[in-house]
Amino acid sequence: MAVALTKENFSASVESGVSLVDFWAPWCGPCKMQLPIVEELATELEGTATIAKINVDEQPELASQFGVMSIPTLILFKDGQPVDKMVGVQSKDSLKNKIQSHL
Repeated sequence: MAVALTKENFSASVESGVSLVDFWAPWCGPCKMQLPIVEELATELEGTATIAKINVDEQPELASQFGVMSIPTLILFKDGQPVDKMVGVQSKDSLKNKIQSHL
């Protein structure tokens, strides 16, 4: 299960290792297509990488901090630093390859 992040737990969740964060909103059609892929990755990569999601309606400060202008936006973090940013629906294979290249 992907971890729901807030400004309170964000830093602790991405500060070490590899984390994929999905910026989404419940009213966003493409986000609804992306979410099951994100959840599958969370299950497959459990213990290897952190897979998380941020509801931009509930956490506008985080969306703004990372320059999220359209959703879904997925940002890959390595030891707390953003290393890759993808806008729009991404395939499971593409995301998995990007995550594994940073492990």
